[in-house]
Amino acid sequence: MTDYIPPALDWVREQVELYESSGGTEGTTLLDTGMPCILVIHTGNKTGAIRKIPLMRVEVDGSYVLIGSMGGQPKNPTWVYNLRANPDVQIRDKTELFEMRVREVSNEQERSMLWQAAASAYPPYDDYQAKTTRKIPVFIAEPR
Repeated sequence: MTDYIPPALDWVREQVELYESSGGTEGTTLLDTGMPCILVIHTGNKTGAIRKIPLMRVEVDGSYVLIGSMGGQPKNPTWVYNLRANPDVQIRDKTELFEMRVREVSNEQERSMLWQAAASAYPPYDDYQAKTTRKIPVFIAEPR
């Protein structure tokens, strides 16, 4: 069995623990924003360990849009590199668990459409992009 490495940030670790320990009946909104979130269960790029990260829930036609915003920080979140190296993931959406494969969206038309869907679900994404010079990565997680 592969080891699990919990998130380093306390609030992220606590969110994941609540989501998982409740079987997806609690912890399904991010940071008391009331905004729905999912858990992305993925494999660490360097460690090979299981990693879990809560992200905003942006669902489009049975797939999930994953935005590597990190609040508009200058660097990508670590999970971006993990998904680039290991695209097979599980997505926990409340009580359901889905086997998915992610791909980074490079086609500008598709990226723009998915970004709009994400910003509609969570308007701060536009502010985050305005805050940083990096192009925030957009991934789509599709059923395997």
